[in-house]
Amino acid sequence: MRYCVRHSSTESEKRQQNNLFGKSYKDIVQIIDSMGVSSFRSKQLYEWMYTKGTTMFQDMGNIPKDLKQRLEEKYVIDYGRVLDNQLSEDETRKMLIQFDNDPRASVETVFIPTTYRGTLCVSSQVGCSLSCTFCHTGTQKLYRNLTPAEIAGQYMVAAWIAGDYPQKENQVRKVSNIVFMGQGEPLYNFRNVSAAIELLTDPKGIGLAPWRITISTSGVAPLIPRIASELRVGLAVSLHSADNDLRSEIMPINKTYPLPMLMQSCAEFVKLASPKNRRITFEYVMLDGVNDSDLDAKRLARLIKGLPAHVNLIPFNPWPGSAYKSSSPERVEEFCKTVEGLGIYASVRQPRGDDILAACGQLKSDYDNNSVEPHATA
Repeated sequence: MRYCVRHSSTESEKRQQNNLFGKSYKDIVQIIDSMGVSSFRSKQLYEWMYTKGTTMFQDMGNIPKDLKQRLEEKYVIDYGRVLDNQLSEDETRKMLIQFDNDPRASVETVFIPTTYRGTLCVSSQVGCSLSCTFCHTGTQKLYRNLTPAEIAGQYMVAAWIAGDYPQKENQVRKVSNIVFMGQGEPLYNFRNVSAAIELLTDPKGIGLAPWRITISTSGVAPLIPRIASELRVGLAVSLHSADNDLRSEIMPINKTYPLPMLMQSCAEFVKLASPKNRRITFEYVMLDGVNDSDLDAKRLARLIKGLPAHVNLIPFNPWPGSAYKSSSPERVEEFCKTVEGLGIYASVRQPRGDDILAACGQLKSDYDNNSVEPHATA
């Protein structure tokens, strides 16, 4: 079946209207004030959109009929269009979401449920400019940044599909955590990512705790301390090598922000972060014969020693045209034991969603290359 969020307007009408979703509480107050309406309507409208997840003005019970009509003339509440919605045998769900009815403006969002939490991996850009050699998204040129509405909209789509909306009394969120580990470099879209996080964590609205959100960066060193001081969320670093030359080879961003600069920024983050967000996750994709030797493991432990850190070892998920192979399970385990033996907490990420093209960028490339009709499995 095909899943789509309900809207009160057709696609052609939406292009003539502004999206009210993505507006902050301050923005909503200004809009209501400009319409000459009592200010308490701002709080009601904001709650309908963000606390209750309502997408149609006519469903907002305590909003006067004339105000509903005026809002419908000027605005829509639009999360984005779900082009593809695939459910894996292991319950991982991958969605392809399109914005502005633009065929090029689509991104992947992945929901990974586990026993204790449900983590949503969101994108921050359409495409990516970093060209990491092992990453499938790196083969997709950067098209544009996502807006705050488009970033937060990924959460709302996933929350609706998971059953978090409409909200029920004493309900436990199924989508409980968010990681900015999808397409794009979040810190190259800092302003919009910041605004989206403000929406997601506003206690008057969606109300996620900041410590339940993590930003993953490839190493934009100057902005890393601001993740702690301004955004108050967690940090993950896509490290993938503790050797400066090798990291520059597989991650060109390292030529701009080399390892010494990156590690200094991580130390600054730790000083500024709250106790719940202080530990840094270092992501390390395991590439056979490239970065998986015992020497690599020792370099890694030496590099991050002294920081509150967790190493997340990621078996490489092959994609068509890739020059790499994944390290063997035995090599990954030995690497993990070496790192832990040197006093660093490490774990191996279990592959998820292998049957639904869950590696970052695969579903979008498959959709773009085949120009298939929107569909979903549930």
